Amino acid sequence: MGDPYLADGVDFGDVIMAVAKAGIAFVIVLVSVMLMVWFERKVVSRLQNRIGPNVAGPFGLLQTLADGIKLFFKEDIIPTRADRFVFQLAPYLSLVTAFLTFVLVPIAGDFSEGRDGSVTIFGRQTYIMVADLPIGILFFLAMSSLAVYGIMLAGWSSGSKYPLLGAVRASAQAISYEAALGLSLASVLLVSGSLSTHQIVVTQAGGAFGGIATWNLVATAFIPFIIFLIAGTAELNRPPFDLVEAEQELVGGFHTEYSSIRFSLFYLAEFMNTVTMSAIIVTLFLGGPAGPNLGFLPGWLWGFVWFFLKLLVFLFTFVWFRATLPRLRYDQLMDLGWKVLIPISLGWLLMLGAIRLTRTGRIDIEAIDDPTVEIVAVTAIGLGVLFIGGSLLVLAIRAARQERLAESGLVAVAVDGGPLGVEGRAN
Repeated sequence: MGDPYLADGVDFGDVIMAVAKAGIAFVIVLVSVMLMVWFERKVVSRLQNRIGPNVAGPFGLLQTLADGIKLFFKEDIIPTRADRFVFQLAPYLSLVTAFLTFVLVPIAGDFSEGRDGSVTIFGRQTYIMVADLPIGILFFLAMSSLAVYGIMLAGWSSGSKYPLLGAVRASAQAISYEAALGLSLASVLLVSGSLSTHQIVVTQAGGAFGGIATWNLVATAFIPFIIFLIAGTAELNRPPFDLVEAEQELVGGFHTEYSSIRFSLFYLAEFMNTVTMSAIIVTLFLGGPAGPNLGFLPGWLWGFVWFFLKLLVFLFTFVWFRATLPRLRYDQLMDLGWKVLIPISLGWLLMLGAIRLTRTGRIDIEAIDDPTVEIVAVTAIGLGVLFIGGSLLVLAIRAARQERLAESGLVAVAVDGGPLGVEGRAN
């Protein structure tokens, strides 16, 4: 397991190779972030029927560069009551964790007809990714957990109550959705059997319909993908989960006291995280660069084409969310994470585990001889258990809510046949 050019030890050429791959990946990420900012402005303007950037460069392509130059030359202000060291460190912490996640992503390679996606560069066989870590998925979870520290430290070190409130929201939101993200990710690991992102791509390659039949999106039956997409959006603090900023309530959120280049680093980290999370979703659920080799381009280049097209779909999806969905209330944010996503992702993981044990013969229903019928029976039983468990959970939540309202002297009423609302105090 690991990049093949490191299989026979490490020499000076291998070090040069690793540094070159990291440098190229950093340039690719920076350029993609610039284009992502332009892409988001253009798409949002189209969806909202208004004009996007169109003056700085052709089609407004240089608008992001102009914004960066402006921020670079603005005055850098540090509040008097701020913890100077932590205040200056926080933006870099957010940026570094975003980039380190991207090193796990295979962005190209020929995975058709049983190939492993490797290429030969200067006599060394390697994968088109920065590093194929044997514990890549654990590394991704670690980086996604550390990313929130940049926001938390920025809010705490500013010496102001509004950034601190934004930082507290960030920590609560991250804890709420990190569990659902990890459980949906565990479903992918269950069907792939590996923590390596490269190996996860290999297990999804070579199936029917250009590999679609073997994507983890299909193998996990869509539910973990939907949960991962929602939880990932919350991890990115993007609408409708952008309560970490919530400008209408918190002035500017955790970065209220930041200016100049340090503010631009937070801005850069947000969009870099969007690109990185989209790339991770493509890798885990849509086969990454795996796809059919149509023949008139080099095989590794087809991998990049398929990866880019899949990535573009999710970048558009995140922009679409921003342009159309209203911000959730904070109690709705917490309820969705703890009462909906975590129970569903845990129950679905248990059901996938039961199906896998049935296929390997570790669960055997003696009355059924046909393995296919046995798997269908286990699936039906699992869905039934999930339905009963979900119904009991809903009833328990509703009963607890009515009990809290009764204790506070409020009356719960049904609003137009919908969820219970609060009418007023009981006499």
